Amino acid sequence: MKKALLEFCWKHVNERTDRLKKQSDELQESLGSETKSSAGDKHETGRAMVQLEQEKLGQQLQELEATRSILKKINIEKPSDKIRLGSLVKTSMADYFIAISAGAFKYNDSVVYCISANAPIARFLLGKERGENFVFNGDEQPILEVS
Repeated sequence: MKKALLEFCWKHVNERTDRLKKQSDELQESLGSETKSSAGDKHETGRAMVQLEQEKLGQQLQELEATRSILKKINIEKPSDKIRLGSLVKTSMADYFIAISAGAFKYNDSVVYCISANAPIARFLLGKERGENFVFNGDEQPILEVS
């Protein structure tokens, strides 16, 4: 199950990267096809807006590289009783895979939420073990399983 979760996270990052690169290529093409017109200021404004969008996309691509480096650190083969990066955690409310924020992973009849180690609930879980309780949003929940 953890292998499938990690693959799901990698797929999420790769698809997002591909989308952003495609958008960047389209912006580059748009910028390249612009020619000086008699509009002057309107032309310069259009170029500036395209460049701003390119900068935003560049920043998002850098963030995705940071996310990739987090995924590379995950070792799903290394067993641990304590919740850490790469842990699959079952609680009374939901199941979580501590990795990156990638949304819900549906597997057979269960749902596992792929969350970042920086997510609020992950901060409550990290370092805890099976059988311990934690309080999140005023609700006390037991940790049923850690793998």
